[in-house]
Amino acid sequence: MDKDKILHQAVTTLTIEAQAITQAKDRLGDAFTRAVEILLQMPGHAVVCGIGKSGAVARKLASTLASTGTPAFFMHPVEALHGDLGMVTEGAVAIILSNSGESEEVLAVLPEIKRRGVPIIAICGKPHATLAKEADVVLDAHVESEACPLGLAPTASCIVQMALGDALAAAAMQARGFTAEDFAASHPAGVLGRRVLLRVKDLMHKGDENPVVTTDAKVEDALLVMTQAAIRGAVSVVDDRGVLCGIFTDGMLRVLMQQYSDRNLLMSQPISRVMATQPTTCRPDMLAAEAARIIQQKQFDNLPVIDEQGRAVGMLDIQDLVKAGLV
Repeated sequence: MDKDKILHQAVTTLTIEAQAITQAKDRLGDAFTRAVEILLQMPGHAVVCGIGKSGAVARKLASTLASTGTPAFFMHPVEALHGDLGMVTEGAVAIILSNSGESEEVLAVLPEIKRRGVPIIAICGKPHATLAKEADVVLDAHVESEACPLGLAPTASCIVQMALGDALAAAAMQARGFTAEDFAASHPAGVLGRRVLLRVKDLMHKGDENPVVTTDAKVEDALLVMTQAAIRGAVSVVDDRGVLCGIFTDGMLRVLMQQYSDRNLLMSQPISRVMATQPTTCRPDMLAAEAARIIQQKQFDNLPVIDEQGRAVGMLDIQDLVKAGLV
């Protein structure tokens, strides 16, 4: 195995594909703007069609559109001739991908799509191909060469198709005013959705699970609360109104144990004397992802949660963030 040849081929492949995308970018113009306008104007969904490698890209584009504000389905051209043409309804938009623009399966279904009177956006590598001639708008996906060493396997052409599809979805997404909250609503079970939807209040320990002691407590009292709490490692110190005054952690306890040779003396120390004042805090409505960033940046295990009056209403634990997939 010649490692140099392997790396050379990898670099060549990436270079060809990167150049192909750059060239496609330089060709963008009125046709692309018109394609976005068609997506925005049509009241129905997008039907994305292709076969072979273009079909694989079409599936991905349909998924991307659907998750970014443009309802979309993938339609296999062969299955379309056996019933799936029912996807092409009034108000729909057809997006057809084909590098050659002459794929038999795509050309077979093309007249049936046109008969339904829906606009056709073609992502095609040959601007003079049949597909391009029959489409209402053509996005030029031409490549000078494939990245395959034999120049045969669809590689650079697929990358350009995918990049143009992503550009189309992103431009339509921006034009629709599609927000991060809208995106999360389509991804409620995924990490992306959790990053947008989850708030600190959804994960924090509150009520009886919120480890709290008052300022007149001793170290021993704080230690007892920490060991009995649902979460271990920290306790909020509050005044008689519940306002946060400080925090005491197991890390701080370990430091104190090195300073006090007399354990009984340590346990009898007022918590107000040994606690950390002005601790870093978070609010219940803060995004859990932002709280996770703070915890990781400061290398904390816990964050006290305070309300608008400064009262300690909860405790956020790093393990809850881990379970939620945010750390």
